[in-house]
Amino acid sequence: MIRKIIKIDEEKCIGCGLCADACHEGAIEMVDGKAKLTREDYCDGLGDCLPACPTNAITFEEREAPAYDEAAVAAAKQKKAGGTLPCGCPGTNAKAIRREIVQPTAAPVSSQLMQWPVQIKLVPVSAPYFDDANLLVAADCTAFAYGDFHNAFIRNHITLIGCPKLDEGDYAEKLTAIIANNRIKSVTIVRMEVPCCGGIEHAVKRALQASGKFIPWRVVTISTDGRILE
Repeated sequence: MIRKIIKIDEEKCIGCGLCADACHEGAIEMVDGKAKLTREDYCDGLGDCLPACPTNAITFEEREAPAYDEAAVAAAKQKKAGGTLPCGCPGTNAKAIRREIVQPTAAPVSSQLMQWPVQIKLVPVSAPYFDDANLLVAADCTAFAYGDFHNAFIRNHITLIGCPKLDEGDYAEKLTAIIANNRIKSVTIVRMEVPCCGGIEHAVKRALQASGKFIPWRVVTISTDGRILE
């Protein structure tokens, strides 16, 4: 049958996973770091995924496609409960999560945080602590995944954190203003290996380009088991 269905532009897709999360029917999945319409019969054509995409990679088209199968969607939802999240992270029942009893250390580790607030949404565009700062922009999960995060990354850095999957909007505009209006010496991006973290990396790169400044930058990727990936 000819009906309205979504179309995903792979070139524009940054692998953030936001569309897969917004698709309540489960028609979209992350495949090799890109969003794919894997089940046309799960797509209801309503487009809940469109506003979730930060790069406008999703549009509508009318073409030959199987009819929307509401019963199959309901069955798939029930089967998937507790499985894998759209971003690739393990769900509540997944066995991939490693659980260990953590013993307290002899002495608490000192915080290396140099400023407050730290959330990208809350931090001001201009502040004295940005002057000649080494800027750290980190996905908030990284601090939990990497045990020595304070000493390895926060030390001697001004820290900004966020989650492109959970926060509404795009960080690029705010980060562009921070970089353009302050003397930033360097930028370090710390992200998780999961596809949805690509959103924060992409936002920082866009901000650096839009600022018109040449600033040294690097990306550090943390694995879900707490390792720095080369």
